[in-house]
Amino acid sequence: MVQSNPSPALPETGFLRLRQVLQFIPVGRSRWYEGVKTGEYPPPVNLGPRAKGYRVADIRALIDRINEQAANERAISRAGE
Repeated sequence: MVQSNPSPALPETGFLRLRQVLQFIPVGRSRWYEGVKTGEYPPPVNLGPRAKGYRVADIRALIDRINEQAANERAISRAGE
């Protein structure tokens, strides 16, 4: 029997490690760090001396912004047809 991997679910609150964030935002690690540096993506918060994480609320806001930008681009594209 073949089992499929279910889509990851974004928790309601808390923090995500980078590998978890990249399951929702389809970019590579280098691109992610570049986006954090330029302010395109949210910065991490310190969770401990050697651990950083990203607030779920910040990732949700980023996903909403990406979806809104995509919708605007589709609307502009349709208007030009």
